[in-house]
This record gives sequence, C-alpha cells and structure tokens, in this order.
Amino acid sequence: MIIEWNAHMFSTDTKRYPFHDKATYIPKPESQSSHPLDEYIARMKKYEIDRAVLVHPEPYGDDHTLALDCVAERPDLFKTTALFYPKDPHAPDKLRALVKSNQEAIVAFRFHAHEEQRTYLESFKDANVKELWKTAGDLGLIIELHIGSEYAAQAFELASTYSDFTVLVDHMSEAKYGSGPEYCDVIRMSELENVYMKLSGLNHYADDAPFFQSVAPFSRWVADAFGADRVVWGSGDPAIVDVHLEHWSEADRAKVKGDNLQKLLKF
Repeated sequence: MIIEWNAHMFSTDTKRYPFHDKATYIPKPESQSSHPLDEYIARMKKYEIDRAVLVHPEPYGDDHTLALDCVAERPDLFKTTALFYPKDPHAPDKLRALVKSNQEAIVAFRFHAHEEQRTYLESFKDANVKELWKTAGDLGLIIELHIGSEYAAQAFELASTYSDFTVLVDHMSEAKYGSGPEYCDVIRMSELENVYMKLSGLNHYADDAPFFQSVAPFSRWVADAFGADRVVWGSGDPAIVDVHLEHWSEADRAKVKGDNLQKLLKF
C-alpha cells in the first residue's frame, strides 16, 4: 500500500472556505481549485497512491471545514490533521472538541516552527506549547512537527518526556534552515523510538525534479539514522524512495512508501 502524507486542499470558493485573518500565507491562484479533491484523486491514480493524509493547510488557520469536508466525501481514502494556535489559551479545549466531533477523521496535530514561521510559538519550552503537545498526545494524535533544525533540541526534550506519543518530523526538518550543528539535533531525535522522519519537501532545497538526486546522499544519511521502520514518504513521486534509498531492500522501501503509515494510521 502506498500512502501519501502531504497534500493541501485549496478551494476557489473563498466564501464557503475563507482564508484565516492570521494566515501566514495565501496560496497562489494556480494552487486553488473549484474541485481540489477531484484533482488530488487524479494524482493518486497517476502515482498509484492508495490512501492519503490531507494536511490541513495554514491559510485556513484553525478552521478545518475544507479538510473535514474532503474526508467526509471519501472517508475510505482520507484522513486529515489539525492546527490550532499555541498562543491561544483555548487551543487545548478547541482541539478536544474538534477530535470529539471528528474522531475517525483526524490523526495528527501539526506544530509549525522554523525560520520563516515564528508567529505560532516562541519555544517548545513554553507552558502553552507543552500543554497543547500533551493534549494532542492524550487524544491519541500523532505529533507532526513542521520545524527547522534550530527547534530540534527543544522538540527532543518533549518527545523524550512524552515517549508514549508518536512524533513525525515533517519535510526532513526543513534542512535549508538552521546550521550543521543544529541538524545534529535532528539526527539525535532518531535515538527516540517514538520519533519518525518524513522523506518529503525535497523541492524546498533542491531543484532537480522529479527525483532530486542531488540531495540523495543527504536523504540516505538521515534515513539510515532513523531506520526503515521509522521513515515515511510524503511528497512528489513515490519512486523518490527507490532513488534515494536504493541501498535498502524492496521490503524496507515498501515500509517507507506506506507500510509504516498503514500501521500507525490503521488504514
């Protein structure tokens, strides 16, 4: 089974699905569609993707209507993620209410913290961030970390403290940000058995699509640190896994393409 954890849905119907007044960005017009789910299902057929986690995108803030509507249309294919603002004192209660109303649809809570997006939180040491992390974990959600390496040491401490909570580091921890020594903190996270790495977002720091061979040595280094049981694929062509991890067995590459996520998400 091939499972993609990455896609954002953006609708041209901004009356029904308005962008949030705290949106960190507004998607380009070419990224918006009158039928975003239909277009994504066409992508799934092209790349033989069986299931997907639709990542609730930042432009909609803490309004999850579009992502939940997409999941409701095809619950056999999709699940989604949640986003609330850590600085909002009501965020933990809002998350509890959202999950209670959409128990089967939501599988993760996504934190954002890297060089370009410091508006969500200042530090993972903040009490409000810790409370939101614990709330998400207690609800059985995966902690999805869209972080730069400069936050990895802080995230390590929380992931270690709450070792029963599954953590997924997004987009190779946005490798274009931070320093070499800071990225060592990302690799250190591989020491924690509850932490997974997502092989995704290679286009953020490489331009040789579709397979981004120029950064394959980096991908192999990171993937080897986490091991085949704790790496998952997330964007682009799933054949990226075969190109970047050609030194792994076919069975191990199958884990990365979807088997690991199937176990975590019970698809």
